[in-house]
Amino acid sequence: MVFDDELIKKIRFFTLENALKFKGKANPKAVFGKVLSQNSLLKEHRTELFKVINDVLLDVNKLNTESQQEEFAKLRAEVNLEKKEKKTEGLKELDNPKDLVMRFAPSPSGPLHIGHALTGGIISLYTEKYNGKYLLRIEDTNADNILPEAYDMIKEDADWAFGNVSEVWVQSDRMQIYYNYLKKLILEGNAYVCTCKPEEFKEYSNKMKNCPCRSLSIDEHLQRYEKMLDANGYDKGEAVIRFRGSMQHKNPAMRDFPLARINTTEHPRQGTRYKLWPLMNLSVTVDDIEGNITHIIRGKDHYDNAKRQEMIYKALGKKPPYTYFQGKINFIGFEMSTTKTKEKIRQGLYKGWDDIRLPTLRALKRRGYQPEAIKNFIKQINLSLNDKTVTFGDFFKSLDAFNKAIVEPIAKRFFFVIDPIKITVKGAPEKTVELDLHPDNIKGGRPFVVGSTYYIAADDYYNIKEGEIIRLMDNINIKKETDGFSYVSESYTEFKDLGNKILHWINDGHKAKLLMPDGNFVSGLVEKNIDYVNQDEIVQFERVGFCRLDNKEKLEFWFTHK
Repeated sequence: MVFDDELIKKIRFFTLENALKFKGKANPKAVFGKVLSQNSLLKEHRTELFKVINDVLLDVNKLNTESQQEEFAKLRAEVNLEKKEKKTEGLKELDNPKDLVMRFAPSPSGPLHIGHALTGGIISLYTEKYNGKYLLRIEDTNADNILPEAYDMIKEDADWAFGNVSEVWVQSDRMQIYYNYLKKLILEGNAYVCTCKPEEFKEYSNKMKNCPCRSLSIDEHLQRYEKMLDANGYDKGEAVIRFRGSMQHKNPAMRDFPLARINTTEHPRQGTRYKLWPLMNLSVTVDDIEGNITHIIRGKDHYDNAKRQEMIYKALGKKPPYTYFQGKINFIGFEMSTTKTKEKIRQGLYKGWDDIRLPTLRALKRRGYQPEAIKNFIKQINLSLNDKTVTFGDFFKSLDAFNKAIVEPIAKRFFFVIDPIKITVKGAPEKTVELDLHPDNIKGGRPFVVGSTYYIAADDYYNIKEGEIIRLMDNINIKKETDGFSYVSESYTEFKDLGNKILHWINDGHKAKLLMPDGNFVSGLVEKNIDYVNQDEIVQFERVGFCRLDNKEKLEFWFTHK
């Protein structure tokens, strides 16, 4: 369950309200009822909700009455309680979505992870909804944090997760286009080359005064521009190209912000071919214009950047796209830093970018998660300005449910016995048993020639009491004796009156391994009917969970979820 800032604010409001009624001490049950009155769907998450309420309540109950009254009055003006919250059905409508073109623009510091999926996925959903064009743009104009193999990984991840990318652009392949726009902005007096030291320019900005470079002629700035391009010209840090806005703008971030700078770091893709590199606000604006981008979804932390880009649009005589801002998603319990992950891979702590413990899309794919499940999770989050916190457990709880709805109707069923122990069942009949590959959709298809020898999981074996009747699933009923096991009957109806444990089993199988989410393998036996399963196929091991066949030759599986 995701508790966004708006919901937390409501919980605090109701807690303060209740505390003021009862001498400064709120009652969690009363607060719980009030919260449910706003959104009855929260009842499904009562345990998590009570935890959040108790955390807020402990804080509120520490306040004196005066502080409670003061905060309550403030929140009463902010919290809207006139209408009950409703679960959003489907995507929010976009303005004027005709001929929609949208872009997703990751940097190649590593492959895509779940954070990328939230932005890239909602763009995919909108372009599907309006039959629009989806542009994938790899933003690599900063040579300092690029993983060369990420270019191909990003394309692969996007094709798998989104499935409707129309075109792929790489910014460093488009340098001449940025140079053309820079020259145009300088020629038309909308940009200039500044050689002030950073601390000097900052002082001018703080005093709302123009720097001396602004007053130079366009010809002088063109000469400086050529010097920035020249291999023997300006060095790193000696000159930047600035947008000519207003140094008196009330927002300091808008005061003649930089458009391009010199970077002599060797670029993984372009080598030392270029030294003058566009900064984000220029390259993004140019590419959005050149790509005919009509709608943009971006994090609300880019509000100032959006305003800067609007200024560049206006200077170029262009109309900016419709822009929608999205709240920040704080993932708790995930390794999201590509820098840290890269180092751990180098040290051998992770086996690669698709290590089962990582939140990368390629790791989720290898585990057996389906792209549609990821998109359904994104629909649940939807487009919202509210910041949200998503824990590791909450994320996988939701994703597992969406994925299970997709794979359960198609995944074939098999027995996999972890840490098998061999048992002999005295008096057990020799016969052929044929089980279903799927209880609803694929009848039969799993033949077993059984007798008195079986293998059951060690956990099951050590938990069977002497004299207890158990059932080997869809086969026979057996009884634990002092010296082993004995056959009782075949009837499931009879078993229901005698016992309550149903165990999966193997009579003759292959050795197999299952990689668990913690990165460790468990070993066991899998039934021989697994021979007909294809590489990468998703199966369900009875009483274990859904898994993907990762290596058919070695019979290695990756655990997906229960």
